[in-house]
Amino acid sequence: MALTDTQIRNAKHGPKALKLFDGGGLFLLLSPNGGKWWRLKYRFGGKEKLLSLGVYPDVGLKVARIRREEARSLLTNGVDPSEHRKASKRAERAITEDTFEAVAREWYAKMRPRWVASHADKIIRRFEKDLFPWIGTRPVGEVTAPELLAVLRRIEERGALDTAHRAHQNCGQVFRYAVATGRAERDTAADLRGALPPAKATHYPTITGRKEIADLLRSIEGYGGSMVTRCALTLGLLTFVRPGELRRAEWSEFDLEHAEWRIPAHKMKSRALHIVPLAKQSLAVLKELHSLTGHGRYLFPSERTGDRPMSENTVNGAIRRLGYSKAELTGHSFRSIASTLLNENGWNGDWIERQLAHAERDEVRAAYNHAEHLPERKKMMQWWADHLDKLKAGAEVIPMRGLEHAG
Repeated sequence: MALTDTQIRNAKHGPKALKLFDGGGLFLLLSPNGGKWWRLKYRFGGKEKLLSLGVYPDVGLKVARIRREEARSLLTNGVDPSEHRKASKRAERAITEDTFEAVAREWYAKMRPRWVASHADKIIRRFEKDLFPWIGTRPVGEVTAPELLAVLRRIEERGALDTAHRAHQNCGQVFRYAVATGRAERDTAADLRGALPPAKATHYPTITGRKEIADLLRSIEGYGGSMVTRCALTLGLLTFVRPGELRRAEWSEFDLEHAEWRIPAHKMKSRALHIVPLAKQSLAVLKELHSLTGHGRYLFPSERTGDRPMSENTVNGAIRRLGYSKAELTGHSFRSIASTLLNENGWNGDWIERQLAHAERDEVRAAYNHAEHLPERKKMMQWWADHLDKLKAGAEVIPMRGLEHAG
């Protein structure tokens, strides 16, 4: 006999589970704890199976019967209702959890702790600007090679070929992660090897002539902008660390008594602690700077708030104000200048490479090599500072480059 709403409402729970049958395999299961569950009993492939159809009263008798008929219709067409439901859930998951954007963000979250902040920011901005708007909502396992190539060519067509190659590389990492986690069957990006024109090798601009360097030193000394920015330019040239390491420098990292700047591993590209020996000239700059920013966290705080370091454009903007174009000099050029002159003056290449903190191929070895050649590097860094002083003193007195155009 078919169930009625009144019968269901008045049904009493007992110490054991009770089944109230409606017909066609549909029944209401009354559990001892007070729950009422709709179930459908059916046979498929010679086996008896159960399908959950919802909880009463959220799912009423009328809706339960509709769901029963839908399931029986599937059985008539040779489809197992339970497997059909699983497939539907997988499809729904693909729409939300298995999209290219969802998988990319999951991969990014796992990789993020291994990267320095600036590198991580560039990667997520690349995804958000150049990839997610076009393929972010697509199931990661369904993105095709022509589809991905169209996205990469859009980047290339705006003149950012190097960015297109980096985006291609990042997509490959996401697809391989998707394969490893069961969301894709293969790395689609691998099909595009050779599809983009090769990127031209780029080199940071630099100057190496004695007079050119002397001109730069005197220009920095006469810089008419912020004293904090002038200190950043001077310290950048004296220590030749990466621009990101310089602008994010914190007072807590400096041991002035032992004349060392210890940059934590999480700030370094190599992910290893880096020691920068401080020459007497560097200590003098730090003493001058401390009276301006020593009360805060950063050596070079943002002009807007002391809670953040200065903008990555501040040093380059100052170099432009000195009269150097982007093609002539950038903040990163200080590293090339130091490397060239130190090598030309016969300093040991291993000492120079260690001081430049170039990425160590062996990550385990890199983690323990922060003090390698430290006594020799201290001598080298003092020589470098003295050498810069001699170049500046020996240079002909000339006005700052581009002074007439300075704002």
